Amino acid sequence: MTNRYNETILPLKGSVVMLVMFRVNNFTSFKNDAVLDLRKTSYREHKNHILEVGEHELLKTVSIYGANASGKSNFISSIAVFEDIIRSQFFKEKDDYENEESNEYKFPIKPYIFTDEVNDKIEFEMVFYNEKLFQYGFTINDNIIESEWLLVENELVFERSDNSIEYGTVYEEILGKYSRFREDRLYISILDYFVIEDELRVVINLFKDYFINKLNLYFEIIFESSIKGRVSGIRLSKKLEEDEDFRLKVAEYLKKIDVGIDDIIVDIETKKSKVSDEEEEKKVIKTVHCIYDSEGNCVGKKALDLQYESSGTLRFLSFIQEILLIMDEGGVFVVDELSSRLHPVLTKFIVDLFQSNMNTNTQLIFTTHDTTLMNKNQFRRDEIVLVDKDDEGISNIYTLSDLEVRKDASFEKEYFNGKYGAIPIIQAFDLLQSGEING
Repeated sequence: MTNRYNETILPLKGSVVMLVMFRVNNFTSFKNDAVLDLRKTSYREHKNHILEVGEHELLKTVSIYGANASGKSNFISSIAVFEDIIRSQFFKEKDDYENEESNEYKFPIKPYIFTDEVNDKIEFEMVFYNEKLFQYGFTINDNIIESEWLLVENELVFERSDNSIEYGTVYEEILGKYSRFREDRLYISILDYFVIEDELRVVINLFKDYFINKLNLYFEIIFESSIKGRVSGIRLSKKLEEDEDFRLKVAEYLKKIDVGIDDIIVDIETKKSKVSDEEEEKKVIKTVHCIYDSEGNCVGKKALDLQYESSGTLRFLSFIQEILLIMDEGGVFVVDELSSRLHPVLTKFIVDLFQSNMNTNTQLIFTTHDTTLMNKNQFRRDEIVLVDKDDEGISNIYTLSDLEVRKDASFEKEYFNGKYGAIPIIQAFDLLQSGEING
């Protein structure tokens, strides 16, 4: 049979791409089902925060709050692990399938451990749009895939359980010939390798396109050191170097946030190659600043390396590139600690972009401790998600709408008063008596 993986999976420009739901069970601190549901509730406020996609009305933004170690990052990590498992199973070379017997893949999974009941079974499931509606999930137990299922437009494609597999009526004739699979390999990857029928190939390519191009996850973009000169963690898009219109657009947003940057340019530097004595040209992104005279007038311009910019400026530069690309092509932007190193006004600026009418096909999901955003003018009650951890170290996820919070409530004030949970409990501690402070 013909291997079709070598065809390039390009982003489907302008396609409908949205996350409907993600569910995880028994992953790190989430012992039980934890569900992030982006379907809107019946609330009427902020109608511009809603996108109608297929049969669903979906939220453009979701903010996730909780105390340190409550499980916020664990939940984002569960999405990342789900994505990583799927992407790692796609075959990258022609001979991968034949050679893989000797390269056992270990799934990067961590079940809930604070229990005397041994349970290594972890389950993931995601419902999403990428032109079509997909529902896909699997269960892993001790590096063995116990179950796996895929539905497209609410039609069953396949459902795998232990050593057997069942096909949906629409797909049975096509898939019947691809009935062999391994216990340590996702069946979707087998289909990716073998299927050549056009109808199913389109479905598989849309599925792959979502995880390769459209689901964008970001943890710490710039490393913990915030000292200027450490820029190794910043992500720069190739489009910034190659597309003049895109460069101008990014520069315009940097000027909007008033950090003293007048422009960004692509400079060409000549350096000696690390592997030979020959010189090679390299494109370098630089920021442009005004030079001022004694009266404060801009009398010239100076280009600076990115190492001279603050970590907050670099983080915003990283974000705004990706945001503009996602809004152009469609996608889901998932960020752990969006507000880290950003002034609250800049965090709000980013959230406002996603909630604006100009956004017609993208979503923002992020964790944060920035409670200045936790108000009825910024978010609907179903857009504010809380993660709390109980005495057994079990994380739970819920929304203000689950708590039936009133529309006119002061979200931030009531949150700090502990009414919603998901807030640090600081025990009384006498620093003078402990000797930490000399009285």
